[in-house]
Amino acid sequence: MAKRAAPEVNAGSMADIAFLLLIFFLVTTTIEKDKGILRSLPPIDDSETEPPIIKQKNLFTVLINRQNQLLVEDEQMELKDLRQAAIDFLDNGGGVNPEGERCDYCRGKRDPSSSDHPDKAIISMKHDRETSYEQYIEVQSNLMAAYNYLREREAQRLFNRSYESMLAEKEKNQFKKDEKLNEQIETIKKMFPMKLSEAEPDKN
Repeated sequence: MAKRAAPEVNAGSMADIAFLLLIFFLVTTTIEKDKGILRSLPPIDDSETEPPIIKQKNLFTVLINRQNQLLVEDEQMELKDLRQAAIDFLDNGGGVNPEGERCDYCRGKRDPSSSDHPDKAIISMKHDRETSYEQYIEVQSNLMAAYNYLREREAQRLFNRSYESMLAEKEKNQFKKDEKLNEQIETIKKMFPMKLSEAEPDKN
């Protein structure tokens, strides 16, 4: 008796189906964006120029100890009060900038014992090696929020628009230069330059 030939399955279209499924998943899958704090390292300075002398009143010191306690200007402070304290320091305007100009847009108390000008104001942050990562990020976020608040205020006053929307528009049209928008952003940045210094943590 003759043997029957086994039926063959036509697998020619299986590759097409697999390819279509792959495209479907690639199109419909959302990729999570990494979130973090954007930091740009300063350029290497090979010159032998002496660093400028910084007055103590132009330095806002923030220390996080190993118990995650916050010490601001050598006094204990709650995290919720840090943002406003940084704003008051940056916006004080108690003196003049390096060019001898008074800050006419500052709305602070003009306390002679606090920062002279936003261009001179420096925030110095230091943490212990045993400081928790969560507390470190929270402190960083509050300090950046102080700068963003002041920049937002000036953007609304000068250009009647949100500083955040200006940055978003610049990022959206990154391949299309908008000289006017870039000039406005730089103007705001120069009014409140981000001078956030981070000291090396203690080894002990």
